Amino acid sequence: MKRKILAAILTTVMAGSLLTACGNPEVADTSEPAPEAQTQEQAPADGAPAATDGTQEIQTVDTSSVASGEDAVNALIANTTGPVDLTVWAAEEDQDMVKGWCDDFAAQYPDVSLSFNIGVQSESTAKDTILTDPEAAADVFSFAGDQVTDLVAAGALQEVSIDTDKIIEDCGGMEAGAVQAAVRDGKLYAYPATADNGYFMFYNKEYFSEDDVKSMDAMLQKAADAGKKVSMQFDSGWYSLSFFVGAGFELSANPDGSTTMDWNGTSKDGIKGTEVVQSMLDIAANPGFLSTSDAEFVTGLTDGSIIAGVNGTWNAEVAANTWGDNYGATHLPTFTCAGKQIQMSSVAGYKLFGVNPHSKNVGWAMLLAEYFTDYDRQLERFTLRGAGPANAKAAASEEVLSDPAIAALASQSQFAILDGCEGGNYWTPTETFGAIIASGNPEGKDLQELLDNLVDGVSQPVAE
Repeated sequence: MKRKILAAILTTVMAGSLLTACGNPEVADTSEPAPEAQTQEQAPADGAPAATDGTQEIQTVDTSSVASGEDAVNALIANTTGPVDLTVWAAEEDQDMVKGWCDDFAAQYPDVSLSFNIGVQSESTAKDTILTDPEAAADVFSFAGDQVTDLVAAGALQEVSIDTDKIIEDCGGMEAGAVQAAVRDGKLYAYPATADNGYFMFYNKEYFSEDDVKSMDAMLQKAADAGKKVSMQFDSGWYSLSFFVGAGFELSANPDGSTTMDWNGTSKDGIKGTEVVQSMLDIAANPGFLSTSDAEFVTGLTDGSIIAGVNGTWNAEVAANTWGDNYGATHLPTFTCAGKQIQMSSVAGYKLFGVNPHSKNVGWAMLLAEYFTDYDRQLERFTLRGAGPANAKAAASEEVLSDPAIAALASQSQFAILDGCEGGNYWTPTETFGAIIASGNPEGKDLQELLDNLVDGVSQPVAE
């Protein structure tokens, strides 16, 4: 029965219904994963429709004029008279995998002279590189889902006009988070590849029971008693928002790069921002806690000083190898704030493949991007890289269901907000704020002043 429930969560949450928004999920009981994903409450990105009832309006795509794959391929082959050269950008760790995919793709079309130039491009900074000169960018490229709005606005993403219905259906339907991440102005602009760009709690079962990991207080006590640490990166707004959003606060990105947030006030749940800050200071001061970077988390795992930590699937292999049979993963715990137990939130993001509309071979580029993100390739990517599939069928496969990190991510997704709520000027102020909290507010600054400074910093537009 637990396996069937997990399959439903993975299908409807990782590749299915949208999660919570740039606000917080309303959580009544955190002891069991919710059987259904909650509706996303996201402030719309530029070009996305606004909601009027507190929830994100599901964007729809008109596919009446798009071509079927078979018709498009036949027409494309018939009209291809010379060599087809395609440039592909992918992450450094994916180079061998993508090269193999390109070779397999070419083998399907022996009558067409296909060649590939595969380059290294970080998914996290793909937008910056592409927008430097869109016409010179790769034909096909991988990128993080929070970059869609800017790429579409710059005319740097080709609308998906082949097999659009099938792509949407394969990802779980129009309401799927992976689909909504790729839709702007009623058009699908990218090919969902993964649904795993989020975080959860790793833990060593030698020290923690399943009950312990439901509460941050219990985890910190167990760690302190053992002379060990629970880690989380406080000086990163990607992680620190989990406390504020969990407490009912909201944030949303604006077209000018600023971020609208209410963290210096009182949340819709009646929690004061200063109360959240005090909770974070209490955690930071606990002898069982350590704020770490991603690299420091890995070091702590391997040297035995860290026995639990907030992190993501990219470090699942090192955790599993280090802890062996004691390796555990689950959704984030509750934390104490204003005398209440509050469920920590998180960020849920997607990785996508896009096609450059300036490509000399747009049709072939679209077919290649679709191939990169089909069921077989997503399952292979999971096997080789541990990446959680956006494809609904792949996400519900036995192999994926049995992975502790992917299962933990799916469980945490019910408490997550969709990535992209942060404006360009969000990161530096939240880093500064988090560093002060992690160090215990050494100058004794007034907590309201700390929050006012934070909100003022993120509210500034990005300089032209």
